[in-house]
Amino acid sequence: MKSKFPKITKAIIPAAGFGTRFLPQTKAMPKEMLPIVDKPVIQYVVEEIVNSGITQIIIITGWNKRSIEDHFDYPFELEKRLEQAGKEKELAEVRRIANMANFIYVRQKGPYGNATPVLCAKDVVGNEPFAVLWGDEFIHSTPPRLKQMIEVYEEFGSPVISGVRIEKKEDLKRYGIAKYSKKLKENVFKLEEIAEKPDPEKAPSNLAAHGAYILPPEIFPIIENLGAGRDNELWLPDAIDQLLKLTQVLVCEIKNARYYDTGNKFEYLKTVIEFALHHPDLNGDLKKYLKELQF
Repeated sequence: MKSKFPKITKAIIPAAGFGTRFLPQTKAMPKEMLPIVDKPVIQYVVEEIVNSGITQIIIITGWNKRSIEDHFDYPFELEKRLEQAGKEKELAEVRRIANMANFIYVRQKGPYGNATPVLCAKDVVGNEPFAVLWGDEFIHSTPPRLKQMIEVYEEFGSPVISGVRIEKKEDLKRYGIAKYSKKLKENVFKLEEIAEKPDPEKAPSNLAAHGAYILPPEIFPIIENLGAGRDNELWLPDAIDQLLKLTQVLVCEIKNARYYDTGNKFEYLKTVIEFALHHPDLNGDLKKYLKELQF
């Protein structure tokens, strides 16, 4: 059944942060380009977007993020060398990366905070709803997280935030936690507010509402008039709290989901190991190596 609401055709990936938690590695290398075995983190995010049916991707970058643009570009010299060497598999992969989507790059300008990159995409997005996914974390799920969110949007026509249950109580302080009042269906809840990095004892639930958003264009004037929040930064959750005064906002608890917080050193290393253990060329040797380790 065709949805009566405007189609989601664009996605924003904020990727202008400095990645200070990974210094000195991120001094000259974008944190979004940190490898998960043989692919950078941001490629997993792009693949999720594309596999959800969106091919117009706006990446918000900074002066030190040129390698992101290069990664999704056409590497003529590399292609020629692979072709001459008869490396058809590698050649097909580098061409696939460049052809995945229509990439638009916008330099971030404005105050520090995670609402600023969203506002920077205003002129490109125009007057239509859009998706936002962070460039240094991702969720592996079937079907893709963003596809599940789009299906909720197409049914209800409301802004949607992805939700993931946090198992360890002490970890609630790391995320924006949803306070919700009504279950609209099995995995869809009506949001009341987002408690940003709450005291675990005072958290309104264990449902983290973060990582991916479907937002209306009405969020842009809200951000433009938003005052600085905690740590003197411009926070997207604060803008969403203002959006709640205008419209219903939903949280979609993602089914069959595994969350990977690759902006955290320990979680990043766990992600690399987990993906390597599932890699067909590495899993056997890596399992053997890990079993032989002695401490």
